[in-house]
Amino acid sequence: MTSSGTNPPPSPASPGGGGSASAAWELLLPAVSAPARRRGRALQSALRDAVRSGRLPAGTRLPASRELAADLGVSRGLVTEAYEQLTAESYLRAGRGAGTWVSGAVRPAARVARDLSPRGPGARVDFRPGTPDLSLFPRSAWASAHRTVLDRLPHSSLGYPDPRGLPELRVALASLLTRRRGVVADPERVVVCSGVAQATTLLGFVLRERGATSVGVEDPGSPEHTSLFASTGLTTVPLPLDDDGLAVDPLLRSGVRAVVTTPAHQFPTGIAYSSGRRGELLDWARRTSGVIMEDDYDGDFRYDRAPVGALQGLDPEHVVYTGSVSKSLAPGLRLGWLIAPESMTDAVVARKRTMDLGNPAVDQAVLADFVAGGGYDRQLRRCQRAYRERRDAMTGALAAHFPGTRVSGISAGLHIIARLPERWGPQDEFLRRATAAGIALRPLSDCTAGGAKDSTIRLVLGYAHMAPSAIEHGVRLLAGAARRGPAPGPRRGA
Repeated sequence: MTSSGTNPPPSPASPGGGGSASAAWELLLPAVSAPARRRGRALQSALRDAVRSGRLPAGTRLPASRELAADLGVSRGLVTEAYEQLTAESYLRAGRGAGTWVSGAVRPAARVARDLSPRGPGARVDFRPGTPDLSLFPRSAWASAHRTVLDRLPHSSLGYPDPRGLPELRVALASLLTRRRGVVADPERVVVCSGVAQATTLLGFVLRERGATSVGVEDPGSPEHTSLFASTGLTTVPLPLDDDGLAVDPLLRSGVRAVVTTPAHQFPTGIAYSSGRRGELLDWARRTSGVIMEDDYDGDFRYDRAPVGALQGLDPEHVVYTGSVSKSLAPGLRLGWLIAPESMTDAVVARKRTMDLGNPAVDQAVLADFVAGGGYDRQLRRCQRAYRERRDAMTGALAAHFPGTRVSGISAGLHIIARLPERWGPQDEFLRRATAAGIALRPLSDCTAGGAKDSTIRLVLGYAHMAPSAIEHGVRLLAGAARRGPAPGPRRGA
């Protein structure tokens, strides 16, 4: 008998049958210990969760409200209200004189929250490119800017923002990019984006709306461009490079009217486009009414001289300029920018509006304060010193442990291209030995349309995310793994 002198509620494992009340209804006890004002909502939430999770399966008959109230030590009205609310939401069903039952409308929800963010392969050493040192993120300065912004941000700024971005951020970015990168930056044409990835997608949609079916991309180049443009309905046409940059003759033969470039520091080869080639590309754009997308992904990081100015500064009506804080602050901020030609700006803004209604206002305001107050310049100088030291550590370690290695590209950015001597080849065996030793590498062939052209070992080695001592240790481990001989082939029948 229960405390109310009635029969115990049926066990959920045996719908409609008898059994101990404790098996099913103890899961509701924490809810009734909540403060009186929140007890009703807590009981509803606990009962809803029990149905959603499957602990109270479909077809389970619930005890009468009077019985359950007595068992839980709460008022009958509280239980009645919970039953009525969950019946209205279709978690329960009730009929006159038929009692209250768990409905069949609910399907148990998956409890696992997967993390789909890009992660390393769990390697002992990860030399893959593209990741800055996230420990350099200026937490104190950013937190200070955040407090300052929240203190002064007007209530109106917390509404839906201008899809181009907050005016104060667009002004700050225009000033920054004009001063540091030689960009022609009208704040009215600056569009704040969720990184260069969204800028690329925005451009792809606009090009598609204007009749384009394909876009030229550098080969070798960033593999991400192909998937981003594919999401907008465009195909990509790989275009070869030479020592000066994107080769113009293949570009002319391709028939494309838009092309993506990384002229300040080409990814992944590491070259800087020559002055002559920059001019030839602009001539192509003017003659064909073409569009050049300039991905200035790490243009601030040049170690042997002042960075070369952006291509966009020479012809802002034919070059779409894109950049972000992913390499200078952190990719997780998802803050970047696009500066479009005047003829494309309205279309880009319209697409941005329908895509997400604009970036988070508070994050934009913090970045604006950080840029205007000089914090961003200080961060760039800090990263510049750290990454230059790490590049030196990488080239020094390669010279010590892989003598004869050729490092190509300018002294800039967050990665190098290393061509190892032939005695370390072929590349497939070298990569298998590295993987077996827990060392993650990215061969240059991963960034080319046709894959590896021969067995020569060409690696795209990232160093920005590693301390100099870790770089030297990792290269030494790689050399040790490579000396152990060919990796075993696949087992028979595998």
